[in-house]
Amino acid sequence: MNDASDWRPTCSLAVLRARADILADIRAFFAERGVIEVQTPTLGLNSTTEPQIDPLRTTDGAFLQTSPEHYMKRLLAAGAPSIYQLGPAYRAGEAGRLHREEFSMLEWYRLGFDDAALMDEVAALVDRILGAADCRRIRYESLVGAVIGDPAELDLRFASAVERLGKGRWFVTDYPAEQAALARLRDGDAAGAARFELIVDGVELANGYHELTDPVELRQRMVRDNAARAAAGREFMAADERLLAAMTHGLPNCAGVALGVDRLVMLAIGASSLAEVMSFAER
Repeated sequence: MNDASDWRPTCSLAVLRARADILADIRAFFAERGVIEVQTPTLGLNSTTEPQIDPLRTTDGAFLQTSPEHYMKRLLAAGAPSIYQLGPAYRAGEAGRLHREEFSMLEWYRLGFDDAALMDEVAALVDRILGAADCRRIRYESLVGAVIGDPAELDLRFASAVERLGKGRWFVTDYPAEQAALARLRDGDAAGAARFELIVDGVELANGYHELTDPVELRQRMVRDNAARAAAGREFMAADERLLAAMTHGLPNCAGVALGVDRLVMLAIGASSLAEVMSFAER
């Protein structure tokens, strides 16, 4: 039963002010670069097929969006310039110091960028919010070791390796093809994906791709995703036909990244959990 007497915010008013300043700084960063802010639905007919992500659903079967990615790519296919979105996202079963079912996500797409160029821009944004520091790069296989074993085992090995990195900023690059998600594969390197993740002081902060633009390959990946979901006892997720149609029309060459805003604020103010930087963390 909810305790109605516990009505106060989770975070302090000082943190609310600090958070507001950070959000304003993020928007200024993109305004200076001519990247426009967009708003897309947080409730939709489809969701991701990624095997490790479960969406939240409404009673009529609609999905709270785990990311604005599909809608933002549809905007790009329709001719939008470089864009960003700053707002809520939802993932079922996410709980803990660094996870919430509802959280704030910053996602942006840069036309004409590859993953290397986007990593430079991600580093510039993080420097602006957290202060300048070196950001090193390490290949996935150099961090995790031989890329063998089932996905759950690889996830555990990755988490353990991230802990061993300790303090500092790291881009993990060149993911194995099996973990490409929506990233394209390297030209001439069928084993490597143009995907990266930013780790800051042991916290997984951002995940980015040089985006896949081939709708045939995307449909094949969605089929493989659902096979993995079935093997794990997860719900089947229908392919997003509108996204596939948009990609058939033509998704321009671009790179995109999603960054956890609550985690960024947590790092900026020296907090130890997301609950400390959210106005209300009741779930």
